[in-house]
Amino acid sequence: MTTTAARSTGERKARKNSPGAPRRRRSGRLRRIGLPYLLLLPALLLELLVHLVPMVIGIAVSFKELTQFYIRDWTTAPWAGFDNYSLTVDFEAPVGEALLNSFLITCLFTVLSVGLCWLLGVAAAIFMQESFRGRGFLRTLFLVPYALPVYAAVITWAFMFQRDNGLVNHVLHDQLGLTDSPPFWLIGDNSFIALLVVSVWKGWPFAFLIVMAGLQNIPKDIYEAAALDGAGVWQQIRRITLPALRPVNQVLVLVLFLWTFNDFNTPFVLFGKAAPEAADLISIHIYQSSFQTWNFGTGSAMSVLLLLFLLVVTGVYLWLTSRGRKAADA
Repeated sequence: MTTTAARSTGERKARKNSPGAPRRRRSGRLRRIGLPYLLLLPALLLELLVHLVPMVIGIAVSFKELTQFYIRDWTTAPWAGFDNYSLTVDFEAPVGEALLNSFLITCLFTVLSVGLCWLLGVAAAIFMQESFRGRGFLRTLFLVPYALPVYAAVITWAFMFQRDNGLVNHVLHDQLGLTDSPPFWLIGDNSFIALLVVSVWKGWPFAFLIVMAGLQNIPKDIYEAAALDGAGVWQQIRRITLPALRPVNQVLVLVLFLWTFNDFNTPFVLFGKAAPEAADLISIHIYQSSFQTWNFGTGSAMSVLLLLFLLVVTGVYLWLTSRGRKAADA
């Protein structure tokens, strides 16, 4: 038996020291290293085809004087250099002034929408942490706006905001008598309020879902200990819940900001191709500048400037949040 064990040990050493052993180990290591990249390859190809290639083409178009006369073959359009950018950032000219006004409206809309979505989502998620009858039904009900298709939801709101036969005016004017006459919601200054209501209605369930998932990682023992020390509900939220949710909230606010600032479907479906001046978001403004006036060079320059703005804001936000995390850890 000792002889057999020694023979098997010698065979293993011989196989290990054989010339082909390092090659097999290297091939196995390469397979382990290359497998993640192989699995990511379909997603990388789709990202390349759907986002990166159109982005590069859009940047190239922004340096050309591309109009409807050259739309058949955009490569033959005259070279414009930075003329499209100069026209876009000239805020004393009509094009630049209109773009600046649209940008300010979009900033105000984004701040209000993201703030309300976050506030409603956090409040609902904290409220849903307590056990009570019907909690599962309410959780499902709160997620309905997020689960509905965007076009179906916005079209429904467009019917509800109709002046003469909409549900909103029926409740506010006919039932409650809060207005002297039925107001217009899809034109005029009230269009901004209508757009904000629709955006918050379909956006806050996402914040509720993310925050509710983050609350599952907070141990209940901490709340029990805080209650024994005499901490009230608001003190527990301020001292325990919000600090524990800081990493979740940092990602959530960034995602909501990018989604809201770039939102095109909501104003397009709600107002059509020509949004009212009070609700002229920059996404719909770039669409009108490109496809209504057929000046694709100027529209592409606006898109590139918007991309640069979002990249700068995202970079500064990530830098500030990383500094905040390092300061908290220290």
